[in-house]
Amino acid sequence: MSLLSVRGLTVNYGHVEAVRGIDFALEAGQITTLVGANGAGKSTTLMALSGLVKKAAGGVVFDGQDISMSAPHRIVSRGLVQVAEGRATLTTLSVRENLELGAYTRRDGAAARARDIEHVFSLFPRLAERATQLAGSLSGGEQQMLAIGRALMAKPRLLLLDEPSMGLAPLIVQDIFRTLKRINEAEGLTIFLVEQNVKQALKLAQRAYVLENGRIVLQGSGTELLGDPRVQAAYLGH
Repeated sequence: MSLLSVRGLTVNYGHVEAVRGIDFALEAGQITTLVGANGAGKSTTLMALSGLVKKAAGGVVFDGQDISMSAPHRIVSRGLVQVAEGRATLTTLSVRENLELGAYTRRDGAAARARDIEHVFSLFPRLAERATQLAGSLSGGEQQMLAIGRALMAKPRLLLLDEPSMGLAPLIVQDIFRTLKRINEAEGLTIFLVEQNVKQALKLAQRAYVLENGRIVLQGSGTELLGDPRVQAAYLGH
């Protein structure tokens, strides 16, 4: 069953069509990835889903409800939460304060939020060690962990991730991807991953789409696309 369905999504920047009438669906409980070259329209697609850029055409249905015209805070309240490219942590607040802010749409009480902070700390032990530090003092990898943890505090049903590997050392990237897989398998969280690290993304995802110049040109399972000669030639250097 599709948790999110997109039909004919089009986004323009002035006279430039950044996303050109794309269709795709995200199945509940799966990790789906959208891969492609820089400038293909991947981040724009995510921002359109989150209501952060205006759609020129097309519809977005999330959990049976049309959210095409919904405001970003309403979309978050419904359970669709995005981790932006570049992490965007609040650098003058502590790690714990950043996590607490992630729960701003919740109304389930301080005890529940405290339990979820401890859960985030169990997923990312480095954050527990740095709970009282300012976010701005963290390394890039730690800030990415914090950004994901803050999004998890919103209790998402669908987590959107925009280039989580950007600028990070390979070992940190592997650690973050392992944690995402663990969250998906243990908690059934649906994840939509936009990523330039095509090999890592296709290894992680059950379903994958390839975006080129604003259009989806290939789709299939992660394994199928990893073995596709066109993907290997274009993105894996084969």
